[in-house]
Amino acid sequence: MRNQTRIFLSLLPLVLVLLFNSVSAQLRTDFYRNTCPNVESLVRAAVRAKFQQTFVTAPATLRLFFHDCFVRGCDASIMLANQKGGAEKDHPDNLSLAGDGFDTVVKAKAALDSNPRCRNKVSCADILALATRDVVNLAGGPFYPVELGRRDGRISTKASVQHRLPGPDFNLDQLVTMFATHGLKLTDLVALSGAHSIGFSHCSRFSKRIYNFSPRSRIDPTLNQQYAFQLRQMCPVHVDPRIAINMDPATPRTFDNAYFRNLQGGRGLFTSDQVLFTNPRSRATVNLFAANNGAFGRAFAEAMTKLGRVGVLTGNRGEIRIDCTRPN
Repeated sequence: MRNQTRIFLSLLPLVLVLLFNSVSAQLRTDFYRNTCPNVESLVRAAVRAKFQQTFVTAPATLRLFFHDCFVRGCDASIMLANQKGGAEKDHPDNLSLAGDGFDTVVKAKAALDSNPRCRNKVSCADILALATRDVVNLAGGPFYPVELGRRDGRISTKASVQHRLPGPDFNLDQLVTMFATHGLKLTDLVALSGAHSIGFSHCSRFSKRIYNFSPRSRIDPTLNQQYAFQLRQMCPVHVDPRIAINMDPATPRTFDNAYFRNLQGGRGLFTSDQVLFTNPRSRATVNLFAANNGAFGRAFAEAMTKLGRVGVLTGNRGEIRIDCTRPN
């Protein structure tokens, strides 16, 4: 049995490569060329209008895409609502997802439906993928081609979220294992973590690092002490744990490589952020991205393309939802 397990684990990377190559062959950047040729410009205009209303649009949409793809694959199941509160978005790990992310997809869908040629022709999953690329670019990040052709899933359950999303206290081994199940390598993991260049978190997600890390140290020793005391001022012990703190204390409204320079200085908000620098396996990649914003942008774009292939439904599988919040 042990030999069989060893053989299976050795073949797993090859199986994942074949699987993702098969998926990417079904997705195309020009998928809607004949059915909705101006899909990208319509989505981009709607996303830009939403972004101009509130910057939260950017991190909210980006996080929505990540949470969608990591649970059931990129099928927009995160968008589905359940009157009894049993959908993915009702799981505790998803309750902090900002409503502006959902609203961005809904508004882009409405923009497409206002065009007779595009009405009900584009999946909510593809709209989310396009909107995510656009908010990243609007915030200063890279513009990259988005593969299209996903169809929407019909199933969304709270139970399916369990143990599918990385936690703020994850170590590198836990992160690598989780990302590998989706065909993502260490470089992809580090690049995608750069999404924390924008957005915010709540005090409850990292308070242990600044108040009760261990019997020996009240503050996590990998955390910059001055930064830790600044966090204490913003997150007092007896304050509402839902207070929002910027993930990037340097340039919180710009998608750039400052996140990686923060890690070099011990200013990663989560343990799962800071471990990318403290662990020698990933430190060189952090240093590369910290020194070269272009290298980070290219790696992020490549990783987002690979993430966008995870668990997609294509062909006759799934559907194109008339309403992104419920199955047809």
